[in-house]
Amino acid sequence: MNKNCWEIKKCGREQKLSGQKDTEICPAALSESHDGINDGINAGRICWRVTGTYCDGETQASYVFKAMNCAKCEVYQQIRKEEGAEFQL
Repeated sequence: MNKNCWEIKKCGREQKLSGQKDTEICPAALSESHDGINDGINAGRICWRVTGTYCDGETQASYVFKAMNCAKCEVYQQIRKEEGAEFQL
C-alpha cells in the first residue's frame, strides 16, 4: 500500500495526539472530499491541493503560494512517480 503524505513526512499531524489541539491536525488528514484520490486516505496523496497544510514546520497558505513549494516536495514527486499515468494533479 502506498504511503500518505503524513507517513512520508512523519509529521505526526494526521491524528489527534494527547494534548494536541484540533487546529493542529493537518487539513490534508481531515479533507474527506479528497478521499481516494491517488489511492490516498482523505487528502494524504493530494496534499498539494489543500490549503493550510503543515509542511516543514510552516502552515502553507493559498494554492498559488503552495504550488511552487509542492512541485519541489519529495511527497509530490514520490506520489507522481508511483501513480504514473494515473496521477491526479
